[in-house]
Amino acid sequence: MLQQTFIAVDWGTTNRRVYRIEHGVVIETERDSLGVTAVPSGGFAEEVATLRARHDGAPVVLAGMVGSNRGWLDAGYVRTPATLEALAAAVVKPIDGVYIIPGVAHVAQGHGDVMRGEEVQLLGALAAGMAPADALLCQPGTHCKWAWMKDGTLSSFVTAMTGEMFAMLRNHALIGQEMTGEVTPGDAFAQGVREGARGDLLASLFGVRPASLLDLRDRADAASFVSGLLIGADCSAHAGTGEVHLLADPALGALYSRAITELGGTPLLVDSHAAFVAGVTRFWEYFS
Repeated sequence: MLQQTFIAVDWGTTNRRVYRIEHGVVIETERDSLGVTAVPSGGFAEEVATLRARHDGAPVVLAGMVGSNRGWLDAGYVRTPATLEALAAAVVKPIDGVYIIPGVAHVAQGHGDVMRGEEVQLLGALAAGMAPADALLCQPGTHCKWAWMKDGTLSSFVTAMTGEMFAMLRNHALIGQEMTGEVTPGDAFAQGVREGARGDLLASLFGVRPASLLDLRDRADAASFVSGLLIGADCSAHAGTGEVHLLADPALGALYSRAITELGGTPLLVDSHAAFVAGVTRFWEYFS
């Protein structure tokens, strides 16, 4: 039997979160900016060795972009419908005591999609009873994931570049000059959600500029309105009018909750960190 203490790492592109787990309970957590892009070529083995040394040489389970072709090594993908058991069966072990969880790929009607790290949260939410076996789960962020769970499996999913598009518009587009205010889930955001759901997104985005020039909208509300446009279009395309389980931080959770409610759905917030811990702990049990 494998030891009951292990280290779980959610290792993304720009950040890394570390959990020391003993008998299924998180004893210690760390978070830093050592994402995969901050690790020099050939440096992953040394970074993991340093991490293990801080935790008495405990075995390590790695999830996220560390298992991509930009990370330590490419751990490949498990095809949908995916389960934690299938992920465990496809685990990659670069060195003794280190396990890299593969990502998940979905292909339907000639369209492909992939995820790395989110699958642990999604399946963990089901394993811990945070969401039912048949449910729609959403993970807002730079690349928003919409995942349909069926019979306790990750059945299908789609990725929307919602957060990345907002950042690109704010930093590089003409309307970015108007998007200087704070984004809040207020009236301007809700107006954007309703307009974004109507479908003419590109025209609506251009309209941000003349709305400012013609005093049709307070310039301080432009960023909230644009956020509403993008999230409204995203939710309209995927959320429907049923329940949506949101694995999100409080800020994004508030925005998506408002948007889903505006469009007739019911948002249900889920603790994404607890979901990750539940998923990685269940994953570890397959090796004990």
